[in-house]
Amino acid sequence: MVYLSPASPARSVFPLRHGRAVRHDRPDEIPPWLIRPPVDVDLIIPAFNEERRLPSTIESTVEYLSGRPWSSAIVVVDNDSADSTREVVGQFAHAPISVYAIGCSDHGKGAAVRRGIATSRARYVGFVDADNATPISTLDAVMALLREGHAAVIASRRAPGARYEMEQSAARRCGGWMFRKLAQLTLPGVADTQCGFKFFDGPLVREIVAECRIDGFAFDVELLARLVRERKDVVEVPVAWSDVPGSTFSARRHGLRSMADLLRISFSR
Repeated sequence: MVYLSPASPARSVFPLRHGRAVRHDRPDEIPPWLIRPPVDVDLIIPAFNEERRLPSTIESTVEYLSGRPWSSAIVVVDNDSADSTREVVGQFAHAPISVYAIGCSDHGKGAAVRRGIATSRARYVGFVDADNATPISTLDAVMALLREGHAAVIASRRAPGARYEMEQSAARRCGGWMFRKLAQLTLPGVADTQCGFKFFDGPLVREIVAECRIDGFAFDVELLARLVRERKDVVEVPVAWSDVPGSTFSARRHGLRSMADLLRISFSR
């Protein structure tokens, strides 16, 4: 189901096949009824069991976007949640900014973000975390840089001027250090590949994401690596970032897979 504001011209239903959402990642495979109306910027939120953290994130994002001169939409991609994530979005059916919910039964952040980008026709499109760890006001600087012609503008916790408002645990910091070292094999010029706040030129990223294959948390590295290999620039914007409890990332469940995915990306030149 897609929940829209009254001003939005369409309502669509995500198709199911044998109880599972049909996957349409390539632009030529996406039925026309899944394509959202074009806006200046689509803001995608991949969500897996986020019924607790999502309401405040959507509320603050709607308030922020309502005061900006660009046309915009919020797109929650429900990554096969077992809680009430989809129902949360229904609370914003009459928001001044269109708030969509679409499904993605292929598990993983990468799969969810691909679905959101592939079904977008926005001039600019990006994704943010459901925990609102990066202030949404960062989008002011991001949009200015995109309008200057940069291909990708990403929030960074390691660019000069960035700071941690609330630190991660020692275990998460250690795992992050290992991940960064492997990511630098592919992207030596990017200081922070994993901050969950990235925006792109829409037409360009829709072409790039059609070739991406990583479903998990290393998706960010694959996407940025493909952009860089196409000689597109990636600009990092320093942010004041806060660690928010409730992350769905598990070092035990996702750590080894993410490391393996990084090696796959590194050797797929």
